[in-house]
Amino acid sequence: MVKVTHKKTNKSKNNSDSADMLQLNYWNKWLSVIHVLQGIAIFVFGAAYALPVISNYIAADPINSAVEGHSVLTYSSRQLFQFNLVYLIVAFFIVSAIAHALAATIYRKQYEEGLRNNLNKLRWLEYAISAGLMIVGIGFLSGVYDISSLFMLFMFIVIMNLLGFAMEQFNSGKSQPNWTAYWIGCIAGIVPWVVLAVYVFAANIYGDAHIPAFVYWIYVTMFICFNSFAVNTYLQYKKKGNWASYLYGEKVYMILSLVAKTLLAWQVFAGALRP
Repeated sequence: MVKVTHKKTNKSKNNSDSADMLQLNYWNKWLSVIHVLQGIAIFVFGAAYALPVISNYIAADPINSAVEGHSVLTYSSRQLFQFNLVYLIVAFFIVSAIAHALAATIYRKQYEEGLRNNLNKLRWLEYAISAGLMIVGIGFLSGVYDISSLFMLFMFIVIMNLLGFAMEQFNSGKSQPNWTAYWIGCIAGIVPWVVLAVYVFAANIYGDAHIPAFVYWIYVTMFICFNSFAVNTYLQYKKKGNWASYLYGEKVYMILSLVAKTLLAWQVFAGALRP
């Protein structure tokens, strides 16, 4: 009797896993379509919004150098090019759409095998790029135009998400998680927000014009969304309630990703890209 019950339990669990995997496959297909449609909508209806990308450097000040009789260095900057914010928004939608499409089609077998081992490499790679682009967009709206600073914002988010992957990789198959990668990732993830806060402070204290009101709404909503991913990861590894199932946490990740990208895109559209 014990053996029969055990077999039934395993069979029930396998059926449940198969149903969840099938549902996730539908979700990936539909999310890919939704992301593509939103990207197309922003591209078609969004007005061009050119932002400068500059490089800061040290150069000799000719006037002060002539007065002092020796080379006097000063802060200088040069515009490298202009970048249309519309393209950035379209890019993070397309990156997400590609990732969901891969998970639903040619990468499906590896994707589902990874989920059974509490691991989703594709998710973290996609987030590294798409969330990195999102923080660059927020940086642009905050007055971060220096190419080096934009790159650093992007890379801190990339590192944060790669540490999310490391967290899953190191703890796959283990009953007690090691939280080192998680906490280092949290530190990496908070740095861009500190940088943005400095720019906001400087704009309000020293600038002639204040940051537009819609950008503050973006700060609030995106800060909550970005931190919700960390909370979801925490609940997964603590196995709280429904999060005892890794697949439940996977669905929450998918919802959070869609909500975060949608909120950012349409807030930017309403505040800056309306024709």
